[in-house]
Parts: sequence; structure tokens; C-alpha cells
Amino acid sequence: MATIGIFVILLGATFYFCRPILLPVLAAVVVGMTLAPLVKAAARHGLPPWLTAVVLGVVLIAAVGATATWLSTPVTEWIAKAPEIGAIIKQKLYVFDRPLAALRTLQESVMPSSGSSVAVESSHFAIVTPVVAFLTPAVAELILFFTVLIFFLATQMDFRRYMVSFFTTRDAKLTFLRISNDIEEYLASYLALVTAINFGVGVITAVGAWLFGLPNPLLFGIMAMVLNYIPYIGPACMVVVLLGVGLVSFPSLGYALLPPAAFIALTTMEGHLITPAILGRRLVLNPLGVLLALAFWTWLWGPMGAFLAVPLMIMGFVTLQHLFPADESKLPG
Repeated sequence: MATIGIFVILLGATFYFCRPILLPVLAAVVVGMTLAPLVKAAARHGLPPWLTAVVLGVVLIAAVGATATWLSTPVTEWIAKAPEIGAIIKQKLYVFDRPLAALRTLQESVMPSSGSSVAVESSHFAIVTPVVAFLTPAVAELILFFTVLIFFLATQMDFRRYMVSFFTTRDAKLTFLRISNDIEEYLASYLALVTAINFGVGVITAVGAWLFGLPNPLLFGIMAMVLNYIPYIGPACMVVVLLGVGLVSFPSLGYALLPPAAFIALTTMEGHLITPAILGRRLVLNPLGVLLALAFWTWLWGPMGAFLAVPLMIMGFVTLQHLFPADESKLPG
């Protein structure tokens, strides 16, 4: 047990400190294993893997670029109106002024502040510096992601044969191949079905935002679709966004609560009825396991870790199923 604990600690430290390299590489492997069936299908029709890999990479880059370009205008407008929006929200939430004041008083009595404050003059450099500090590694990680993805898709079969050569026995080789094939099948099935479901959630959200009279309803549809890839956390963030925009757009607090309440009803029905019925029992994941995976990978790698949590859990789940098959004999209750 001590050896396993030390191994887990070392593995976690490696994941944490090597994040700039491991995160895009691992994301590229997950996406590559998901798209691998397309490359294999194209190869069966005579298309070389390199051509298919480059085409898929270009399509993904174009989709990401088009989405970022389209979203930049409304997001920039909302950021420019941030002070005005903050004042409106503060005015609408005046009913919480007294509880918040009581909390501040309690905090001051428990942890009194020093009373000294240093005035910091804001400048354009204070705004530009963190933006540049965020974008510079993000662009480098994005380039690494697409480079690894294209090479992985183009050389996946050669890489698989190379990995098989490390195993000495025939059973071990077969087990590795079964694990690889099942991971590809599970990931492709899961992400294809979830993408279709999330597209439906996005369409319904966009239509609902238009019916409620929210600005930029298509923007809310895209946000709902993307955030719904993250169980629990994504829909919760969308509820907060809808509430904030509702407070700015509508005259009363009660009416502002209608869009987030409708979205909660939609995602509850989707998560408890539609998704389990479509995915079936074969792809049902333990809710506690999903929550723990989200907590761990989000803590380790932030938002990208949250997106990768479920695919990584599927990969681990399939691997454990093959290495430690369930005993068919029923245990006493």
C-alpha cells in the first residue's frame, strides 16, 4: 500500500508540474482516440492516414477559429458594459444588502482588517499584462495540441504495433489490443451521442432565450452546448450566466429567475431521463465517480481538466474492466 501511495503522489506531482506539456498532449490523445475510427474508415477506402489526419486537423482549427471569431463581438460588448451591468445587478439584488452587511460585520469581528490600504493606480499595462500572460502559453499549448493530434491520427496504427511489441505473451498482446479497441469504441460512441444531446440542449436554450427576450440568444445556445460537456459544473455555470443576464435585461427579480429555472428543468430532464435512455446501461457512469473525477481534474488542470474528466474516466473504466474483470458469481447481500 505504501508503494502504491508513493506512486500516486509522484504521478500527481508529475501531472501538476508538467501541466504545460501533459495537458495538450493528453487532450490530443483523447481526441485522437475518439477520431481514430474515422481515420481507419478512410484508410479502408484507400485514403492515406496522413491526408485524413491533416483534413481533420484543419477542420477542427477552422471550427475553433470560426467560433472564437463569432463569439468575440458579443463577449467584447458585455465586457465593455461590465461597470454598468454590475451597478444594475447590485440595484436588483438590494434585498441581500442587509444579510451581506451582517456577514461583513461578522467577518470584521472574527478577522479584523489592519485598516491600512495602499492605493494602486490602474493603467493600461495593468490590464494588458495578465491578458498577454494568459494568451502566450495558451497559444503554445494549442499549437502543441494540434501537432500531436495530427501525428497521433496519422501514425496510430504504427504506434499501436510498436506498443504491442513490448508485451511478451500472446494473452498480454490481445488484452492490450482489446483495451485499445474498446477505449476507441467507448469514447467515439459516448462523445458522438453526448454531442448530439448537447446540440439539442443548445438549440432549446437558444429558442428559450429568444422567447424570453434575452439578447444574443444564439450565444446562449452555444454556451449551453459547450458547457453541457462538463457534468454538474457546466450547467451550474450556465444557470449563473442566465441569472446575471436576466437581472440586467428584465425589470424584476422574479422575471429574471424564469430563464435559469427553465434551464434547470431542461438539464434535469436531460440528465436523468434523456441521456440515460439514449446511452443505455453500457455507458452509464457512476455519478459519484464522475463528481470525484471532475473535482480532481479541475483542481489539477482547471477548465480543460473539467472537459477531460469524463473521457479520462471512461479510459480508466475500460482499462480496469479488462485488467480486473468482474466476478460473475453473486455475492451475498
